[in-house]
Amino acid sequence: MRFCHHGIVQPHVRLALFLAGCALAAFAPAAETYRPASPAVSEYLRSAAPPMLLLNPQRDRMLIYRTELYPDVATLAIPEVKLAGMRFRGVSHGPSRVNRCASLELKALFSERPMIVRVPRGARISVPKWSPNGKVFAFMRVMNREVSLFVGDGETGRIRRIDGVRLNGGLGNPVQWLPDGETLLCQLVPGGFENFSESVRPPRGPVVQETTVSVPTAAGDADFLTNENDETLLESYGASQLALVHPASGKVTPLGLPAIFSRTQASPDGHYILVSFVARPYPHDVGLSDFPRRVEVWSRTGETVFHLADIPKHEGVPAGGVLNAPRYYNWRPSASAELVWIDKPLDGGHPGILISHRDRVLALRAPFVQQPEEMLRTEGRIESIIWGEQTGVALVREFDAERGVFRTALFNPDRRPAEMETMWMSRSADDYSGQGKPMMRSLPNGQQAMRIYQNSIYLAGGRPSVSGERPFLDLFNLTTREVENVFESGEDEYERVIALLEPDAATLVTLRETAGEPPNYHVLSFPSRRRAPLTDIPAAVPELAKIHRQMISYERPDGVKLSFVLHLPPNYDMRAPDRQRLPTILWVHPRTQTEADLSGQVRDSLRRYPVFKGASHRFLALSGYAVLDSVTLPVLGEPSIANDTFVEQIIAGAKAAIVKAVELGFADPSRIGVGGHSYGAFLAANLMAHTDLFRAGVTRSGAYNRTLTPFGFQHEKRSLWQAPELYTRLSPLMFANRIETPLLLIHGVADDNPATDPVQSRWMYQAIEGNGGTARLVLLPFEGHRYEAIESVEHVTWEMSAWYDRYLKPTRATVPEPEPDTFQYPPGPQIPMSDIFVP
Repeated sequence: MRFCHHGIVQPHVRLALFLAGCALAAFAPAAETYRPASPAVSEYLRSAAPPMLLLNPQRDRMLIYRTELYPDVATLAIPEVKLAGMRFRGVSHGPSRVNRCASLELKALFSERPMIVRVPRGARISVPKWSPNGKVFAFMRVMNREVSLFVGDGETGRIRRIDGVRLNGGLGNPVQWLPDGETLLCQLVPGGFENFSESVRPPRGPVVQETTVSVPTAAGDADFLTNENDETLLESYGASQLALVHPASGKVTPLGLPAIFSRTQASPDGHYILVSFVARPYPHDVGLSDFPRRVEVWSRTGETVFHLADIPKHEGVPAGGVLNAPRYYNWRPSASAELVWIDKPLDGGHPGILISHRDRVLALRAPFVQQPEEMLRTEGRIESIIWGEQTGVALVREFDAERGVFRTALFNPDRRPAEMETMWMSRSADDYSGQGKPMMRSLPNGQQAMRIYQNSIYLAGGRPSVSGERPFLDLFNLTTREVENVFESGEDEYERVIALLEPDAATLVTLRETAGEPPNYHVLSFPSRRRAPLTDIPAAVPELAKIHRQMISYERPDGVKLSFVLHLPPNYDMRAPDRQRLPTILWVHPRTQTEADLSGQVRDSLRRYPVFKGASHRFLALSGYAVLDSVTLPVLGEPSIANDTFVEQIIAGAKAAIVKAVELGFADPSRIGVGGHSYGAFLAANLMAHTDLFRAGVTRSGAYNRTLTPFGFQHEKRSLWQAPELYTRLSPLMFANRIETPLLLIHGVADDNPATDPVQSRWMYQAIEGNGGTARLVLLPFEGHRYEAIESVEHVTWEMSAWYDRYLKPTRATVPEPEPDTFQYPPGPQIPMSDIFVP
């Protein structure tokens, strides 16, 4: 292993690496049964997800699709195959996680009653896709042994399975409509691959890796390929046979040879297919998304008619740069078959090189026998191209990394090379400095394009206000740049535009919610502003809407503006003279390298119906806690060195929040807790290690030893060897002897985030235990970085409430002893027997 050019390792780095390399001390975990959340929380978590409205392209019919919020842990326990950073679901060749469908309804836009689409009870189905003509819809159903194709009638809602079609739903886009609205382009399980995954070949030789580039690779992945057998398994689970499927006749026409497709897209005229597929040799040091790929255009018979590029393995890319290869290849929506892509970057992908132009866009029309034409050349790095529904209109969005500024420009793609006219500029750190995002529509060929009305485009976005974001819809004139406001959300509601039913925006589909009313879809007509409801979803648990929410603004001692969203228990009155001070939780997640004038910008909205995702800390308000959510803890300064004062700045921000909470009279300064998930857990652990502000802490799926992410983390670009002191100072593990506050650590056993391997929590627990501290470690079976199973979500909610109750409630009641384990499969969370509790 090479540490530095001189072969000398700093003492503190040597200690860190020694700790990272030490084997875990043996401890016997005790299996505990899953604990339910409180009745109100459990009812909420077990309700169906909010509806997803799927309008057909003609905007006269819609599907209303709802799923269960969380799967059960038995679903997570279904064996997964982990290869090249991907998850495959066993022999079914399906996606690893698909929630059960709670309901699927078909409704004419202005009809009163929807028709029930009779999907098999408890079926796991993908989001349905309307055909371009709006007559039928398609979806895939994931079963234990296979993934099936279903189509539904847009008039009656009747669905039927297409026999003889077995989909490979694990990668890419398995089901997509061709422009004719009658044919589907599908990814099938290749013949002979059904049992191929069972085969294991002996290796032909050793696995060898050799460094070939000077630019370091980012954080690693535990699921990289390791040998030839892994390569065989990847092909078994990932390879698909492209085919044209005609649902009406049942005819299936294979196209080309099987491959591991990362992208497939039919041309607007339906005569060609753009394909991107993985190419050998398969690397063993990057995930599948970074594998070498081949990009081609195929005919409808599967023959290669144009070879666009061979994309190399994604490696050696400098920070803020791009791969030195073509990228962003797409069909132009308003042309019959014109391929457009960004050529190799003119600066080689290096943002530090001074050059007049960084990117150029090339275009080539069918039959792809001419030389590509240069369509556009940009000074900055192209982030996206937005095509208008009219042929002569397009927007390009480019980024100037040196200034941190986005530029959106108008150009005519039919004039080559095109000249650009700047429409607006926006700062990357400012969510509200842009004009909004263009509204899109489905063209008759099924392609998505920017809607254009009388030489203007519709822009949807949000404007800042003292109580949070306020959605709007503007009409932006492309010639005069004049802006006309079409719609703006009301003072006491949060309503955003989902779709335009008419080109002049006389009727809109909106999603409206208030602090007390859950989100529902409406048709809003102008100028009368008459509102017609499309859905009527009641509040799942009305008690949650009674939680008092308030935006609180304050300042750090150095004048930096900050804010948090306060959640108080129902019926708690901050104005009552005899009010009791409450135990208070700071739930934190930092925003690093922001500009001082933006740090107080309010991004949440109190006009919105309260949403509690997963094992939300906001549920604690129902248990008598004041919860400070979205606490602003900015780390300001020059991006390259901002983290040098990370600890000092987060401490200053946390102190300011606590001072404000105490000043307002609801927080008890002797009963303050802290918590966070992922990077927030890292921040919370640092606060516990370097302050005595808190009486208890909860950290979930965190990283506590930064030497295990040696090539950077979050916004930190320096490596461990460039800034060893920083990595040591920002590792709470190195200061575990200072953590005297009781700490609850929670982690998913199958965490798939490379930076937060479960070993991070195991070592942190052992470090606190070894130094005589108080800690509890909970390991959740089958769970990844985010907790999905309903049993896990409820249990984490119970753990957090019980932990904070123990150390922050006046009675300091003890946590109940574990009940006898009656739930044999799957096992509950694991808790070390050496768990220490200090009353």
